[in-house]
Amino acid sequence: MNQETITNYIQDGVKQGLIRFYDDEKRIEYVHQKKSRNYGNPEEQVQAEVYCRLILEYGYPAQRVRNFVSVTMGADKKEADIVVYNDDDCLQPHILVECKKQEVSEQEFTQAVEQAYSYAFALPNQVKYAWVTSKIKNVFFQVDKAKNLRIAESDIPAYGVDKLAPYKFVKNADKLAYKEHDQKFFDIRVVSEDELTRRFKLAHNALWAGGQLNPSEAFDELDKLIFCKIWDERKVRNDGKPYDFQIIQEEASTPEAALKKTNEALFNRVNALYEEGRKKDPEVFRDNIRLTPERVRTIVEYLQDINLSKTDLDSKGRAFETFMGSFFRGEFGQYFTPRPIVQFIVNVLPIKHDSLVLDTSCGSGGFLLHALEKVRRQADKYFDKDSKDHWQHWHDFAEKNLYGIEINEQISRTAKMNMIIHDDGHTNVITADGLLKADKLQDMTKNQGFKYGRFDFIITNPPFGSAVKLTEKAYLQQYGLGNKDVSWLDLKNSGVKNRDSQSTEVLFIEQCHQFLTENGYLAIVLPDGVLTNSSLQYVRDQIEDWYRIIAVVSLPQTAFTATGAGVKSSVLFLRKYSEQHTEQHKQQKLSLQNNLLNEHDYRATAEKLEREKLALIKNATGAAYSGTLAQYKTTEDYKIWKAEISSQYTEQLNVLKEQLEEAYTQAKQSQLPDYPIFMAIAEDIGYDATGKPTGTNELDVIGAELARFIVEVNNGGV
Repeated sequence: MNQETITNYIQDGVKQGLIRFYDDEKRIEYVHQKKSRNYGNPEEQVQAEVYCRLILEYGYPAQRVRNFVSVTMGADKKEADIVVYNDDDCLQPHILVECKKQEVSEQEFTQAVEQAYSYAFALPNQVKYAWVTSKIKNVFFQVDKAKNLRIAESDIPAYGVDKLAPYKFVKNADKLAYKEHDQKFFDIRVVSEDELTRRFKLAHNALWAGGQLNPSEAFDELDKLIFCKIWDERKVRNDGKPYDFQIIQEEASTPEAALKKTNEALFNRVNALYEEGRKKDPEVFRDNIRLTPERVRTIVEYLQDINLSKTDLDSKGRAFETFMGSFFRGEFGQYFTPRPIVQFIVNVLPIKHDSLVLDTSCGSGGFLLHALEKVRRQADKYFDKDSKDHWQHWHDFAEKNLYGIEINEQISRTAKMNMIIHDDGHTNVITADGLLKADKLQDMTKNQGFKYGRFDFIITNPPFGSAVKLTEKAYLQQYGLGNKDVSWLDLKNSGVKNRDSQSTEVLFIEQCHQFLTENGYLAIVLPDGVLTNSSLQYVRDQIEDWYRIIAVVSLPQTAFTATGAGVKSSVLFLRKYSEQHTEQHKQQKLSLQNNLLNEHDYRATAEKLEREKLALIKNATGAAYSGTLAQYKTTEDYKIWKAEISSQYTEQLNVLKEQLEEAYTQAKQSQLPDYPIFMAIAEDIGYDATGKPTGTNELDVIGAELARFIVEVNNGGV
């Protein structure tokens, strides 16, 4: 059996004539028994798969496996899901199987175990083994009617086997040579994306539903055990050697003592895996596992039989992101960038294995993971997938070229776990404020990779709607966009002043500019206000100086609704100019401004208006007032009149300013170097406001055209 593919026992059962479907697959028939059931029942789906496994995997003859076996419980008649018999006449029950739906809770599963035990006693003759399964979780035990005991086991025996090993899962089990009556071992197996998502959620629920941990603590502890699971899969071991991350039965004088000993041994093995992993990756987890041996066992039961390392990257990535996304949105209101937007941005950029890539607000690591996957796909073109060169190509990129900054410690740790699940790339993900200056980031994290002028690509979706206040963050005054610059029409020469606050997205535009190398690309999701509000014209002016604007792609209003945000946004693609080009551009604009000031004699005109206003106010007559001029100037009428006069002259000056601004805009358009900008509006990006797929994604078409446009830009064609 190929463990790298998902085993479909139902399909195999149909091929072998064990089961068949009819009525548009709404009903299933167990062919040998001529019994049919409603296949829409979730428990029936589990039961059908277990039935096929008993025959195809464990080797039991089909005539000895019976479904829906009547059980007399006192005056009542119950129904055991499956009974496996020792004889063809089905008179000697050997194994009883109780099946539950996959989403069964811990409490319901525990009740199912008790039910199976009672059925085992109620059946005539000796039932030796019981198997309780939800497909996701499995419990095996041996039944001793004489002593009224149930003894935990690692599995049920395969056909013809007399003695069970204390463990079930070994490396490359299909390569082992089995003798007659040898217990059959299994390798850990690949599961579907849906099943993996379900396992993560059920394991998480099992940790916090009892009330001993809150959901956030449970998430952290589950993360630790997933880390241990992956570390165990990566350990070097010979074929046939058991995995550590599984329940291995220990012997003791009583079943209770054996259970306690088994749990403690499991805890020690898992903790040893955790410590081994922490030595290599001390920044991923800083605290110890804070679960009891019993709770560690609970999680191991959900994860021990699956192979995360060989599960398709997209599947396990989506499973983990679906699980953590729903958790974090519920707990913290974090807005994660939807996958279609991430894919679009990464796909159009010419990222290669030697590119240095940064996300200054990396969240759960979506942009970094897709950059890694892009390089991995490139490796597929150059090397055999199983070759060392293929692995080296993408692994070096993951380890040395991917950088991320996330301010929230728990989300940062989750980003690292997300990347570990994707096989690597977590080394340079740090927990820090992404707006800290580079030297501060290096001092805090001891990671010297976060240097200005170093990165080829920055792909990011910075937080919207919040502001950095000078009273809270002293670094605000270190940002050019954190200061109020002098307008070219300001005659008071008031100079640069500190702003009291600035929006985070605006500051990230400047931070990203500093991190980029010359000709490096920035792809950033921004609220449309940055691109349209007149009050933010100074931001757009600065963008013009720093960057060659490559593209503006407008996203629908609903792009972030499903993740909790409703701000209308666009993706801005920018390419950093050289310092020389930026300075030259500034000087060209300054020259245009000075020419317009001289041409319109702006200073003299403005000063003349100011003199006229002051003279009129000074010589106020107050014709309708009978008192002295000094007395008139103390009245409310005078104050109103003075304000009206000031407003009239201010309006005249503003009209002049508007004329100059319009003339300046026209001069820039006609005299400054011009270049094409790729513009697109996406109305359907693959999902609606609820996150439900729509079947259409206009970003695919836009992305293909934009990728070609960027190639032309890089080649100097546009």
